Amino acid sequence: MAARPLVLLSNDDGFHAPGIQELRASLSARFDVVVVAPEREQSANSHAISLARPLRHRTVEPGVHVVDGTPVDCIYVALFHEGLLPRTPDLILSGINHGANLGSDVHYSGTVAAAREGALRAIPSVAFSTMAPPPLIGSNAAMALELTWRLWEGRDEGALAPDGQTLLLNINFPVVPPAGLRSTVLGRRHYSDAVDIRVDPRGREYFWIGGPGDTRHEPLSGSDTDAVDAGYVSITPLTIEASHPPHAPVADFLAATDFLAIRADQRPGSHDE
Repeated sequence: MAARPLVLLSNDDGFHAPGIQELRASLSARFDVVVVAPEREQSANSHAISLARPLRHRTVEPGVHVVDGTPVDCIYVALFHEGLLPRTPDLILSGINHGANLGSDVHYSGTVAAAREGALRAIPSVAFSTMAPPPLIGSNAAMALELTWRLWEGRDEGALAPDGQTLLLNINFPVVPPAGLRSTVLGRRHYSDAVDIRVDPRGREYFWIGGPGDTRHEPLSGSDTDAVDAGYVSITPLTIEASHPPHAPVADFLAATDFLAIRADQRPGSHDE
């Protein structure tokens, strides 16, 4: 009998979070699952990787590993530390995150970063997040299983690398039982930005950054924000390609600068006093 496909599962809420536990339980019906997740919550750590301090690892139970680092640390350790995985994973999943990761959230999200790290390593990856209350997370996880299995079944038709590039998806569940699914683009989120200045008992200032937590977004047809507002699951394809060809004329303009003339101007004594 052929081995079942292997999923590497992580998140940014920590290994103990209900979202990752529910997702692991659902996935186990059709996949082999290994969890490598943060020791504690790592929300909004984006793509941070720990290069200036050692990382600690412990095994909670067979197939569940904990790393005291960021979500990206967890993916990196899982892929390159021999012994955590029985083989290279077929898929990397991150989540289910407690709270949405919509629009510009994807730049801050540790949940999305874990999936992005997988795609950077040429492994198809999906980030799952939910706005739903705890009683609905189990049904979200069941739907996540079905979506993941559909992806796996479509692998021979190119579902895991549709244009030759490794798949990276960001999927969000609404606050209510979903009315359906929509293919979306990223919306535009507006945060309540602020710096709260306080004073510690020794008279020194310290800051809390970020506002009180309310987030707004503008209407945008076809966006993930509009989809979840309407009660749909949003499925947004992301890319790891960071270059932006439409701005090439600006780069060309700068590249045409007379570099030798600049260097001459920077020599001592080259300017009149």
